[in-house]
Amino acid sequence: MRTKTLKKNKINVVTLGCSKNVYDSEVLMGQLKASGKDVVHEEEGNVVVINTCGFINNAKEESVNTILEYMQKKEDGEVDKVFVTGCLSERYKPDLQKEIPNVDQYFGTTELPGLLKALGADYKHELIGERLTTTPKNYAYLKIAEGCDRPCSFCAIPIMRGKHKSTPIEDLVVEAEKLAANGVKELILIAQDLTYYGLDLYKKRNLAELLEALVKVEGIEWIRLHYAFPTGFPMDVLDIMNREPKVCNYLDIPLQHISDDILKSMRRGTTKDKTTKLIQEFRAKVPEMTIRTTLIVGYPGETEANFQELKQWVSDMRFERLGCFTYSHEENTHAYNLEDDVPEEVKIDRANQIMEIQSQISWELNQQKIGQEFKVVIDRKEGNYFVGRSEFDSPDVDNEVLIDATKTYLKTGEFAKVKIIEAEDFDLYGEVIS
Repeated sequence: MRTKTLKKNKINVVTLGCSKNVYDSEVLMGQLKASGKDVVHEEEGNVVVINTCGFINNAKEESVNTILEYMQKKEDGEVDKVFVTGCLSERYKPDLQKEIPNVDQYFGTTELPGLLKALGADYKHELIGERLTTTPKNYAYLKIAEGCDRPCSFCAIPIMRGKHKSTPIEDLVVEAEKLAANGVKELILIAQDLTYYGLDLYKKRNLAELLEALVKVEGIEWIRLHYAFPTGFPMDVLDIMNREPKVCNYLDIPLQHISDDILKSMRRGTTKDKTTKLIQEFRAKVPEMTIRTTLIVGYPGETEANFQELKQWVSDMRFERLGCFTYSHEENTHAYNLEDDVPEEVKIDRANQIMEIQSQISWELNQQKIGQEFKVVIDRKEGNYFVGRSEFDSPDVDNEVLIDATKTYLKTGEFAKVKIIEAEDFDLYGEVIS
């Protein structure tokens, strides 16, 4: 059956999952555009590419449901072809081919040239930094490395993304310059593990040298660090954070747990004492730093005592930003050999308890900001508010600054000086002062 749509030969890229997937979709779209293809992101098109996530159960379910949704559209004649790529496809390709055989073709995370060929495009090696960004124009993700060498017991990333592979500094600078030329003002550095950057290429942890190169890029005003690992963190990065105003006083460092026996089983290579000292050292060296972390509750063998220890530690550490996930029992991971013995309802209850503590901490910290002034970037307009962020907040996951749009006109993508006049647990309200 032919499609009913008039949008012939238009490729619609659908992105699921994390910022790394967003980046990969943007690279794919840049390659397609360079081959003269008509490509859109999550709009209508008669050819669909679904970039899937396969990290945890909820993400896998969303990916499978999205594939099934588009297969129904294909059956109904609304689209001609459906291709599936990304982490789910990398991890479960034989299963997917068996269960959903009428997908036109499946591709893994390292098969971009093959996917492009299937879409009638050529892979162009020379397209360093050429992407069609899908984020608001003022910020973009900059993936500085692929894969991961860490042995964490609960994580399937190395299965889907392979070993750690750093991108050379000179290539990242070129990419940053192209992004800046297109109006990007904030780079969000992402990798499975920023801490490991450079070890494979330069035989040393080289995140600091990369930052030194990126701060020289004209037009970039903020550089934000996402997904560092607590073991072997290169402390010279903190010197640059202090010295260079472009490097945000912000670090996303997933810590996962704090009970020593759980950390050991998770194969995190650290202890409660070492982790606590590391966070204290961060705060001593960069007093203004905002630290975001993520935790996992309900890991196999997590006792009530382990959980109470984690709860107390969260209360004591007073992280500025924190997210909490329930443990997902993933095939082919080291922890899959353990019994998934914490009931789902207990996992959910524990996650809720952690987030209740964090909500109170966030409210208290936000109250201290009333009367203070911050440089704020405006991401979007929503209803009667312009929605922005300070350097202490990352898009989608952190606090937002709301500014009354009936009193002030602001341009999205621009910076403004804002005084905080009111605060809730995860939202700040401000007025422009210049």
